[in-house]
Amino acid sequence: MMKYLQRIGRSLMLPVAVLPAAAILMGIGYWIDPSGWGGGSPLAAFLIKAGSSIIDNIPMLFAIGIALGMAKQKDGSAALSGLVAYLVVTTLLSPASVGMLKHIDVTKVDPAFGKIGNAFVGIISGIIASQMYNRFSHVKLPDALAFFSGKRLVPIMTAVSMLVVSAVLFFAWPVIFTGLVNFAEGISKLGFVGAGIYGFFNRLLIPIGLHHALNAVFWFDTAGINDIGNFWAGKGVKGVTGMYQAGFFPIMMFGLPAAGLAMYHTAKDKKKKTVASLMLAAGFASFFTGVTEPIEFAFMFVAPALYVVHAALTGISLAIAAAFHWTAGFGFSAGLIDFALSSRLPIANQPYMLIVQGLVFAVIYYFLFRFLITKFNLMTPGREEDDEEAFEGGEVGDNKFVVMAAKIYEALGGDANVTSVENCVTRLRVEVKDMNVVDKNKIKSTGVPGINVVGPQSIQVIVGTNVQFVADEVEKIRKHK
Repeated sequence: MMKYLQRIGRSLMLPVAVLPAAAILMGIGYWIDPSGWGGGSPLAAFLIKAGSSIIDNIPMLFAIGIALGMAKQKDGSAALSGLVAYLVVTTLLSPASVGMLKHIDVTKVDPAFGKIGNAFVGIISGIIASQMYNRFSHVKLPDALAFFSGKRLVPIMTAVSMLVVSAVLFFAWPVIFTGLVNFAEGISKLGFVGAGIYGFFNRLLIPIGLHHALNAVFWFDTAGINDIGNFWAGKGVKGVTGMYQAGFFPIMMFGLPAAGLAMYHTAKDKKKKTVASLMLAAGFASFFTGVTEPIEFAFMFVAPALYVVHAALTGISLAIAAAFHWTAGFGFSAGLIDFALSSRLPIANQPYMLIVQGLVFAVIYYFLFRFLITKFNLMTPGREEDDEEAFEGGEVGDNKFVVMAAKIYEALGGDANVTSVENCVTRLRVEVKDMNVVDKNKIKSTGVPGINVVGPQSIQVIVGTNVQFVADEVEKIRKHK
């Protein structure tokens, strides 16, 4: 199970890598026009729309990224199937479609269906699409249907599978969503303790997209709290209104960037540059704009226990801020931009104490994350088991990959023995018919750092970070045989 979650986490790195840039674009646009959200500035509108085109479609990006990353071959039909899966379920369960299916007016449709386009559905769509690719991409249909054989069959089977998923969610999603709304209304009566519980579940539910149910109760007017609306309108009680927002500032501006620094420092030396690029951009996005997904999705699946710790710290932060009546608010998210804007409002109460709290949480996050990562050998970015040295030596230029691939494939037994080849970050993952045919010494003679026999018919050839080029050449050999 843990390895499967880590595979999902690695698959998410492709779409996650683009999120910091999008978040910064939106943040700058909102900073230029904080009240009109682009309505009062063409430049702000341009930046906000450019960034939101990516941020608002995170679930769809996850569906495509996971489908591609979890498929046996990194093939475009897998990515297309991820998109198909997501479009099927979100279209079938959109408020308009549900209203038609139930023969009721769209305004009477359960509000849960307005939140069907979430990260959880995106992840499920990607997983199912990858499974359909792995199962049906080599299936041959009768001659009359031959056009739909192989990879063309994958999106079709994916769409059929998502009909079943949609039918399940048609009944299950409103129950789950409504249950969380009722839970949120219950804890809203617990004062600062309730704020802490809300903060914990807000983070904990992000991977499955159900945090929207809690947010609707506390931030908006679902149950009469309307924390965001009242704060910016200057209504309510000073030191109380904003209590469901304030505690996020120490986490997003200080805690998570510090966690990113800890992940950088605990990464293996040869991966530090790659991790530094991601964490620097993600940390800045979190601090400046309050968009935390680039950091959170970088470790929530590869180290889920660490993510639970993060959720607990978020809850503690909200409880502390609420207990001391330190308040600030956000219109976009709990980053520097919203902090600077909201701290000027008369209803904000001792907002600069949130900076002090944030500095304390930065220290806690850094040392706690660093301790837990190293103590339990958590597979945060840059610490993956696949992290061997890159191939060095051999022929110069692209030709070295051609020669290397040919030697490795021959040593594996060629077409007569190899049944499938795929690659991850640094390894060729090969399935063979007979391991006794494989010439391990010949593979090692190509200069690879090592090999790893993981089963009676499974072997990994550790190439390094250039593995994609070797895998591409192996694929060419297989196609031309």
